[in-house]
Amino acid sequence: MDTLTLLGIAVGLAMDAFAVAIATGIALGVVSGRQTFRLAFHFGLFQFLMPVIGYLAGMSVVGYIKGYDRWLAFVLLGYIGGKMVYEGIRGGRVEGNDGKDPTRGMSLVVLSVATSIDALAVGISLGVLHNEGIVYPGVVIGVVACTFTAAGLHLGKRLGAAFGKRMEVVGGLVLVAIGVKILFDHYSG
Repeated sequence: MDTLTLLGIAVGLAMDAFAVAIATGIALGVVSGRQTFRLAFHFGLFQFLMPVIGYLAGMSVVGYIKGYDRWLAFVLLGYIGGKMVYEGIRGGRVEGNDGKDPTRGMSLVVLSVATSIDALAVGISLGVLHNEGIVYPGVVIGVVACTFTAAGLHLGKRLGAAFGKRMEVVGGLVLVAIGVKILFDHYSG
């Protein structure tokens, strides 16, 4: 696989992470260096691991997960996005599960999995095509996702500061829309 194609795939896969990072930055309002590191590192790590896992699994598990992978992403993103919309309308501050920082704990894992399911499918595809190795493509995908996540988190922080709670509702709706788009793309071909 040539470098330009690999970068195109990496950028495409990073778009979900970027959008979720914007929504998270909006929800947080104030973003620390540790929060940026945690979210960017975990999104990048999961974006690296999922294609590797998919590549290694190849065709042996594709039949088991193919029917459910899109639904899983839809449910996870819909839950987090719905919670953000609810908290934005209610006037409270959403910070993930039970008032916790979404860059920590179970919220971080849920967001990391939800944004990297497409990378699993890419890994399975590369495994089926018997591509020559997955480590280098995985690293490129992970680094691009990490970079886009850090940028998105700080962009979200700025949008949240400029537009207040309305942006939290918009951020939640973006997450729900990403989930719906994942389902739509799956069923439309």
